[in-house]
Amino acid sequence: MSHKRRIFTVMVLVLVLAAAFPRRAGAQRLAVKTNVLSWAALAPDLGVEIVTGEHTSVALSAFGTYRPFGLDWELLVVQPEFRYWFNGRPLTREYVGVTAFGTRYALTLPAGAEDRYNVFQGDGVAAGLSGGYVFNMGRRWNFELSGGTGVLVFRQKQYFSEDNYEQYFVEEISKPNTWGIKLFPVKLAATFIYIIR
Repeated sequence: MSHKRRIFTVMVLVLVLAAAFPRRAGAQRLAVKTNVLSWAALAPDLGVEIVTGEHTSVALSAFGTYRPFGLDWELLVVQPEFRYWFNGRPLTREYVGVTAFGTRYALTLPAGAEDRYNVFQGDGVAAGLSGGYVFNMGRRWNFELSGGTGVLVFRQKQYFSEDNYEQYFVEEISKPNTWGIKLFPVKLAATFIYIIR
């Protein structure tokens, strides 16, 4: 199964599970949102959040970038999140959550010497805890500040740009040669929210 197909399958699964929960939480049930910090990094972000109960909601967002600021970077991230709201009214005030994300990336970064670059191509998954606070700005608009930390597991192909990796490792070109586990910020957001219904 291709990477794009896996991401699509996860998105559909999260939305189906969210729809399966009983909805008892007032009028606010569906919202669209965007993280302005992602936009500032030239990685457009779009998400949805569905209220699933009096204290719970499920969110799904995605963002990506292609050569931001002229850098040789490509990145795609899909992030589901389950949230518990303390005040009994989802989409307002404080919450804690469990979040995860899947990513695919290709980055070229300076390696210190002139004309020498590190190339990283890989994918990863992460899971962790999140929290935040949502400020009401009006009948349909909210603003959220949130963050979270967790564990990232990744595998990647890593080499120096001048190593002619493609020429000397023809059979290994699509295989990862590095993997790891790291503590990682799984979320950092300043998000505008529009409540649809």
